[in-house]
Amino acid sequence: MFFKRLKASGLGQNSYVLGCGEGLAVVIDPRRDIDEYLKLAQENDLSIAYILETHRQEDFEFGSRTLAAMTGARIVTGEHELFGHSDIKLADEKELKVGTTRIIALETPGHTPESVTYAVYPEDTKDKCWGIFTGDALFISETGRTDLPDPDKTKENAGILYDSIHKKIAPLGDQTLLFPAHGSGSACGGNISKRDDSTLGIEKETNLVFKVSRMEFVDHKVSEKLPRPPYFSHMERVNLIGGRPLGLSTNFRVLQPPEFQKKMKDGIVIDCRSPDTFAGAHIPLSYNIWLKGLAAFGGWIADENTLIYLVVDESAHIQEAATSLSRIGIDRIEGVLSGGVEAWREQGLPVYGLGTISAQECANWMQERQVNVLDVRDDNEWSKKHIPGALHTYVGHIENSSLPVPKDSELVVHCSVGHRAGLAASILERNGFTKVYNMLGGICAWEALGLPLEKSGKADSVT
Repeated sequence: MFFKRLKASGLGQNSYVLGCGEGLAVVIDPRRDIDEYLKLAQENDLSIAYILETHRQEDFEFGSRTLAAMTGARIVTGEHELFGHSDIKLADEKELKVGTTRIIALETPGHTPESVTYAVYPEDTKDKCWGIFTGDALFISETGRTDLPDPDKTKENAGILYDSIHKKIAPLGDQTLLFPAHGSGSACGGNISKRDDSTLGIEKETNLVFKVSRMEFVDHKVSEKLPRPPYFSHMERVNLIGGRPLGLSTNFRVLQPPEFQKKMKDGIVIDCRSPDTFAGAHIPLSYNIWLKGLAAFGGWIADENTLIYLVVDESAHIQEAATSLSRIGIDRIEGVLSGGVEAWREQGLPVYGLGTISAQECANWMQERQVNVLDVRDDNEWSKKHIPGALHTYVGHIENSSLPVPKDSELVVHCSVGHRAGLAASILERNGFTKVYNMLGGICAWEALGLPLEKSGKADSVT
């Protein structure tokens, strides 16, 4: 039996290829760049017969329609109207036979109203469920957020999700392997485990949804404060039709510094280098999103119509950057800076710099001088532990926030280790703050030094 999990860097997104006997395979929740699915099928003498969607995904663009066109596969979903583009609509507890494998659709709403879990029964397991593709209903050590369909119905949806998991998933047996649509780092859940593998039995012993009452679970989900990236709405729309063909070219236009400087005024510059390298020298008004963070944070500063101009460390990073952005529906990469920032500065073009500071230096400054500290982690991270006296607003909200500090005052920005703070610092610089410092090492370094921390049950954000 062939089985392969494919992980999308930066998104925490999982898709799967499952061999079902007789040379047939299914793909579950395919992303937009489909080449890897085609390669796996070819290398393993498999024909992709069906594409299963667990729900209308919010954080990445589907490759379902494109993959179906390339392979002749049929798209399978549940019956909900939000699955309007599918070829086969499986009603609750109805079976799809693929090769020698039975796949049963189980309606598991709560994260979204159309969510479906697929229970898999290979021929040699008889009536024992081998594994479940749970979408965003049940993660490893976590459950999907319940605020996405309507924040005002978070409580109602949490109860629905609790019932779905206990009534539809829990009875499948402790031996059942768990294959969620997302892993650690996803914006679709809170504290998802960094482990990739689990069973239903392990989850019953460790996952909160199996350890508390329905009321306690509902209260927990209501208290979750997870950021909702603005590009989610666009993903919902395009995924109604099963996603769009990839709009990428491998021949990205490389621009010499003078031409890059002229054209970049029509869009935005995204510098994909590390935060400390960016701090040393960068193009004025550019955004700093580290390469592995593009898929998660590119959608906070750009949309499908934004013209993108890239700065990378090396040419090998161009395709990775473009692919990461394409997965969230951002295709319009208009140019890449030839020779990087080194070539830019050698042309005598303007260069900006940002300050960096260590955790210990920041602690000393807080004792010795007037300095403001801004925590840009999410609300859940902030409420668990933060630096006493720090301001707080999530990195994705800084662009539209009004900080209660003068723009010429010293401002130390931090996150957990420094990557999100790099983006935050670049946004602040774009908005006129002139003395911004990234605390490299972030709260991890602060805690490692035994410096004071406090926690709160509620995060008071600056807006």
